[in-house]
Amino acid sequence: MPKAPVSSAPSAAVPALSPVPASFEAAQEELEQLVSQLESGQMPLEKLLSGYQRGAELLKFCRGKLEAVEEQIKVLDQGGLKAWGQE
Repeated sequence: MPKAPVSSAPSAAVPALSPVPASFEAAQEELEQLVSQLESGQMPLEKLLSGYQRGAELLKFCRGKLEAVEEQIKVLDQGGLKAWGQE
């Protein structure tokens, strides 16, 4: 029995790289929409896993941005900034 030809084309099961969000706000908006779709139960089964993976990527992006800002605030606070209302 002859073997099926081996294709050198990439498999359709390999997901394409998702675009990096333009900003924290864009990532947050996309994540909110995605969560809404997932929670509604209206997302087709074939898209559930990729939707969950995209959500994890967006969450990691947002956490990274928040941590970077938090570190910048710590540096500024060490430079002598005072809390609101203190003079």
